Amino acid sequence: MDKPHYHVSGFTRPFLPVTLNNEPDVIQAAQWKLLPFWVKNEEQAKKYANTLNAESESIFEKASYKNYIKKYRGLLWVDGFFEPHKNRVTGAGENYYIYKPDKQIFSIGVVYSPWVNQETGEIRNTFSVITTKANELLEEIHNEKKRMPLIVPEASRDAWLTADSKEEIQELMVPYAGEFSAHKVHRVTADRTGDTNRPDIQSEID
Repeated sequence: MDKPHYHVSGFTRPFLPVTLNNEPDVIQAAQWKLLPFWVKNEEQAKKYANTLNAESESIFEKASYKNYIKKYRGLLWVDGFFEPHKNRVTGAGENYYIYKPDKQIFSIGVVYSPWVNQETGEIRNTFSVITTKANELLEEIHNEKKRMPLIVPEASRDAWLTADSKEEIQELMVPYAGEFSAHKVHRVTADRTGDTNRPDIQSEID
């Protein structure tokens, strides 16, 4: 994690900085895309269903997550994230970068699995970003699916890591009520350079 992350694609299954509730005072690397226990090896992991995001409303029922959400939760540390937007006039897809007004690091709630590669014996923490319904700003930006990551405010981080009942966890999985800034950026999904992990990918465009 030495190289700065300006943009990452979940489909590359990157390792990102997290704090997990088994070691609440440690920042460590975990791999994006939760792998449940029935995934046996890396070959199956590559082909497994898209578990980059987990919807808060169904996380206690979905097979990939229901065995993990009560026991294995964490915080993903970021200073911003990208969301798609559909231009209602042209119909074109656009991208926006969302960040705190003071550009400080903040935390996103994740569910994780301490996955075991049954061919090698390697244990690897893999995670999904939890999503909620969009708040007012994200309803305007992510204006088709109207979703957003679960933002865990500083005051709720300890509660998120230590909650031990379904009711406590559900009470924390709500749309973010704080303030964000946002601006339109180069369309990441249409980038043809093959390298989107560069500073200018976050730069504002007209």
